[in-house]
Amino acid sequence: MKKLMTGNEAIARGAFEAGVKVAAAYPGTPSTEILETIAREYKNIYAEWSPNEKVALEVAIGASMAGARAMASMKHVGVNVAADPLMTLSYVGVNGGLVLVTCDDPELYSSQNEQDNRHYARFAKVPMFEPSDSQEAKEFLKLGFEVSERFDTPVMVRGVTRISHSKGVVELQEPVVPPVPIEIRKQTAKYTMLPSFARVKHGVVEERFVKLLEFAEKFPGNRIEINDPAIGIISAGISYEYAKEVFPNYSYLKLGMVWPLPKNLIAEFFKKVKKVIVIEELDPFLEENIKAMGFKPKGGKNLFSICGEFNPLIIKKGILGKRFKAPQPVFEEALPPRPPNLCPGCPHRGIFHTIKKLKLVAAGDIGCYTLAAYPPLNSLDSCICMGASIGQAHGMSKALEGAGKGKFVGVIGDSTFLHGGIPPLMNMAYNKSYATIIILDNRTTGMTGSQEHPGTGYTIRGEKTHKIDFVRLAEGLGIENVRTVNPWNLEETEKVIKEEIEKDSPSLIVTQGPCVLLRREFKKYNKPLMVDSTKCIGCKACVNLGCPAISYQKVEGEMALTKDGKKRKGISYIDSTLCPGCHLCYQVCKLGAIQSQDEKPIFGFETM
Repeated sequence: MKKLMTGNEAIARGAFEAGVKVAAAYPGTPSTEILETIAREYKNIYAEWSPNEKVALEVAIGASMAGARAMASMKHVGVNVAADPLMTLSYVGVNGGLVLVTCDDPELYSSQNEQDNRHYARFAKVPMFEPSDSQEAKEFLKLGFEVSERFDTPVMVRGVTRISHSKGVVELQEPVVPPVPIEIRKQTAKYTMLPSFARVKHGVVEERFVKLLEFAEKFPGNRIEINDPAIGIISAGISYEYAKEVFPNYSYLKLGMVWPLPKNLIAEFFKKVKKVIVIEELDPFLEENIKAMGFKPKGGKNLFSICGEFNPLIIKKGILGKRFKAPQPVFEEALPPRPPNLCPGCPHRGIFHTIKKLKLVAAGDIGCYTLAAYPPLNSLDSCICMGASIGQAHGMSKALEGAGKGKFVGVIGDSTFLHGGIPPLMNMAYNKSYATIIILDNRTTGMTGSQEHPGTGYTIRGEKTHKIDFVRLAEGLGIENVRTVNPWNLEETEKVIKEEIEKDSPSLIVTQGPCVLLRREFKKYNKPLMVDSTKCIGCKACVNLGCPAISYQKVEGEMALTKDGKKRKGISYIDSTLCPGCHLCYQVCKLGAIQSQDEKPIFGFETM
């Protein structure tokens, strides 16, 4: 049986066919759909959204210790969080097979950096497979468990955005029965990395690496394809597919295992072709390691950019150089820019409107709310990594001493807070900060597609579970000033923020506004608002909220005067098909031009 699958769906299928028992992850584009597919389609696999990637990998380690095949999946920056257990896991090894899936994001479609996680395999001295299509994504995932158990090592499988989200035909097979029995066995010297045990294990890791080098030479996913011997291309993953598309007659060394590299196979390829070019996205990982072996490719990053995602045209241009003829553009004129925006009715919009109004510096974090950095809100001033906003705000409080009061806040989402914000909030209390932190609790992991987390009260499969109480948690960490606000009520929000930023001790404000797309949280939506064109003077107070439901049109002639004779440059309009009736614009309009259709204006919505 064959099925059309994305790379992420194929990885999930590979986990099923490999007999995986435990799968843990933290959502993040482009990896999210791996665990979502497992939870939706493969009920025999235990699946969980962990609070962060470090926890996800540690869950997989525990399952592996008990003999189960286990998988942790995450986006590239998630491996930074999981790197602590990963490095020692390389020493510890496995019982049941363990695969760590990393999905890199060339071109930064939804990420804060463009790191190349092939370096992690070299750093941790563990094998890494890199599929070039959906079929290989499934097969390499399955192979990863076999290699993991054979060599007593964690295995990494690397995807990229184009593999994760593009579709290909996948041949389906029945699941296997894993060879390792599920049981707990006491193996102190193997799993307990005290110095005396770890020194011995380091030697084991080096011996294992020699055996993996031998395996890489015979691995069928590393293959030579001889066509025209004039030019030979060494490539892996999606770059191989791009190159084959535009230069099908060249010779290829296709690497499915990108670490460790097969030196003898590479030497054989160099003997069979006249000129070797290395094609790879992001860092010159293959190129530099091939050069370190003593080989001299004629082309690599001297032909291709170290930044961004490739495509067939980029590869064609890189190799042909001046001989490349660019295709005619489909559109003669450039399309207007369309920056991403917060949804109509988003609970975050009022907070950032208030932050801008109060002229505060906002140390930001990762989530939907990071979009507040864009115009017209322009009210988020940093984005480093999950949880960093709290540490940054605390650092500001210490650097500015008392002079910083009333000038800055830290802003973090609910899922992000549970991921990386608890330790820095505890640090604020312990080290006597005066910073104010705002948790934007929209009751979901919004930016990656509304996934559950420990603060939603539901598991990945929709089962009810314990729900974190942010107020009680903060009080337990030592934060004495804890407030809650309705983020759609601008007067209340401004009052609370102004009070808390002037205090001499740490404060926490929790906004209680569910994501407007999370229908289970709402009793009902409100009626769309309307603009009375006879009163609107085009001041743009509503437009500056950045709501997609609100548009603005310039006017001239008779329309340049209101019914009352006031001058105006334009008129605002509200699209009733987009407006859920949050009433933010109603509150900022000082002329009564925006009118509510509800009997009594509700600032926000009636929630469950």
